[in-house]
Amino acid sequence: MLRATTVILSLVPAIALADSAQLGPRPAYLIDQMADSPLKTKLQSCAGMDFKTHDFSIGHRGAAMMFPEHTAQSYKAAATMGAGIVECDVTFTADKELVCRHAQNDLHTTTNIVATDLGAKCTTAFSAANGDTKATAECRASDITLAEFKSLNGKMDGANKAAATPQDYLNGTAGWRTDLYATTGTLMTHAESIALLKDLDVKFTPELKAPSVSMPFDGFTQAEYAQKMIDEYKAADVPPSDVWAQSFDLSDVLYWIENEPEFGKQAVYLDDRYEAWDDDEGQIDPNDPATFKPTMAELKAMGVNYIAPPIWMMLTLENGKIVPSAYAKQAKAANLKMIAWSLERSGPLNTGGGWYFKSIKDAVSTDGMYFEVLDVLTQQVGIKGMFSDWPATVTYYANCMDLKNPS
Repeated sequence: MLRATTVILSLVPAIALADSAQLGPRPAYLIDQMADSPLKTKLQSCAGMDFKTHDFSIGHRGAAMMFPEHTAQSYKAAATMGAGIVECDVTFTADKELVCRHAQNDLHTTTNIVATDLGAKCTTAFSAANGDTKATAECRASDITLAEFKSLNGKMDGANKAAATPQDYLNGTAGWRTDLYATTGTLMTHAESIALLKDLDVKFTPELKAPSVSMPFDGFTQAEYAQKMIDEYKAADVPPSDVWAQSFDLSDVLYWIENEPEFGKQAVYLDDRYEAWDDDEGQIDPNDPATFKPTMAELKAMGVNYIAPPIWMMLTLENGKIVPSAYAKQAKAANLKMIAWSLERSGPLNTGGGWYFKSIKDAVSTDGMYFEVLDVLTQQVGIKGMFSDWPATVTYYANCMDLKNPS
């Protein structure tokens, strides 16, 4: 059994963590489940290392496996576990202030809003389950002001669709997560997240989220939205080299490339072209380069340097072995730097790993496969960073394999 380091998750005001990382027992737990292999032996040999913060390890919404996503507590936990980069998904309130939320319309599943007086302001107020009809609600950051947003408590993402009351609706946490740390979830503005992450001595990967409202919103245009996100880093004197701005909307990435070229150098195109975009072009097939529109070379010619698809798009199976997909090979050939999302998002892997692992589900059987998948993505695909809901796993791997920090 590997020796586990002690978990220390400070909820006191942020202090710099230097470059030390405290990983807790999960990496050892995963390694114990691996089949015997040179990779397992190598990972076991690193049990006594002095683990350091590493930019290869990216906190997906913080440390969202156990802490309410996009809260101060989640960000601190990610930094403690050695995430060198932490994500704030960016959206806006009714008074057009930027805040950290995974989606503009997720307050009903990620906060306590439906059980407060602010629930009456939601786009769709809570409606109880009735017979075969499930409980529903839709609450947007744009439904409320910043001051009202800050009054809410963050919770683990989830909802009880069988709920009869608003309070019951809050009790929807997946069984493989926990509410142990959900009693306090401090919501953050984007600017507050910048200040906190600077204090924690980690870097930034903000994602400009697609609005749930029509743009322009009360005169607020998409370009102004994209610019405001960058302006908040400039106001905080954050160097562009410490920021990986992301968007699923290629036009946002191209806006930054044209209007904020120093930030645009590291702008990340979150690739969701696996979804149909029109009837003529259909969907991307990760193993058919003819379906990549625009092509990888065309993206590179537009000035895109980073591309970030989900894990499954980068991998396929050959004779039962996990190998890079044609998508990954084409991106590498075009000199696009790749970032993968999101490890440890699906829960236990004994049922195939869910959506994030769907291209390799026949080869995924135990939680130990997390390290095997990560190794193929790193050593064969050549990713520059890995998002994870529990960054300790990726931090352990990056230190053990002596990976270079991405650039």
